[in-house]
Amino acid sequence: MQAGETFNPGLSPETAVRSARRPYTPDEKIDWVDSIPFFLVHVVGVLAIFTGFSWPAILMCFFMYYARMFAITGAYHRYFSHRSYKTSRIFQFVLGCWGASSAQQGPLWWAAHHRHHHKYSDTDEDVHSPRRRGLWWSHMGWLLSRKYAKTNEEVVKDLTKFPELMWINKNHGLAPFILAGAIYLFGAFLQNAAPGLHTNGLQMLTWGFFTSTTLLYHGTFCINSLSHLIGKKRFETGDDSKNSFMLSIVTLGEGWHNNHHRFPYSESQGIYWWEVDITHYILKAFSWVGLVWDIQTHPKEVIAEGRSRMKNGVPA
Repeated sequence: MQAGETFNPGLSPETAVRSARRPYTPDEKIDWVDSIPFFLVHVVGVLAIFTGFSWPAILMCFFMYYARMFAITGAYHRYFSHRSYKTSRIFQFVLGCWGASSAQQGPLWWAAHHRHHHKYSDTDEDVHSPRRRGLWWSHMGWLLSRKYAKTNEEVVKDLTKFPELMWINKNHGLAPFILAGAIYLFGAFLQNAAPGLHTNGLQMLTWGFFTSTTLLYHGTFCINSLSHLIGKKRFETGDDSKNSFMLSIVTLGEGWHNNHHRFPYSESQGIYWWEVDITHYILKAFSWVGLVWDIQTHPKEVIAEGRSRMKNGVPA
């Protein structure tokens, strides 16, 4: 054990190793300069209350949260990270821009880190394991360090062959900037066209972009942190992934995290009818109109394994 690690004699040897805390390296400390935009989004998002309240602004906040949460779950996660369905090159580009509008870096950066997480989940090599580094680090600390700012292109060679995706990844700040401007202009339009709605450009911008982006950050980050700490564990996956209905509502289906770690190649995260997975429903609708196809599902043996474990008393 290294200095700074802890050991609980009540744990099994395997769990004790996973729960040991690895000390921070110098390049894992917060990069305060590069993190300024991240913190500014939070500050402006909170200060939105001083721009007043209107239902159009609140509805815009709600819409932009879930529209971009789908881009994270349906595009960045299920498509770019796991390639769990197929689409055209044009719609692939749309998905890349849509995901980038969430202000969570580019599709290649996101996919590279997520693939690394699956390969080393809850081990010392996992970038954001709460077992190894604690809740703060797994939730957002790792994002603020310089060490993980670059894209490991070696693990996303299937994506680097598309120059348009490389361009999005390099210019990932452009999509959220354009989105923010469009939301402001929409608010300014409503101020003149429908003054009875009591909104304006600044109010729409702060609520619709900054507040929704702040909420989107932490909704997404909960899967890295809380989904490995709270919920029920149906499958033995060699890590701490768990299923949570509440987190699935917040993240449009990503809360069925233990299911996902059991078989990451399935597009749907929910396995059984009661496991609500709104991202899956949307992608299924996309398949009906030909935008996506070859949607991957859980193998019959995984479905049967889950039913067997539930019959034997494993929490659903």
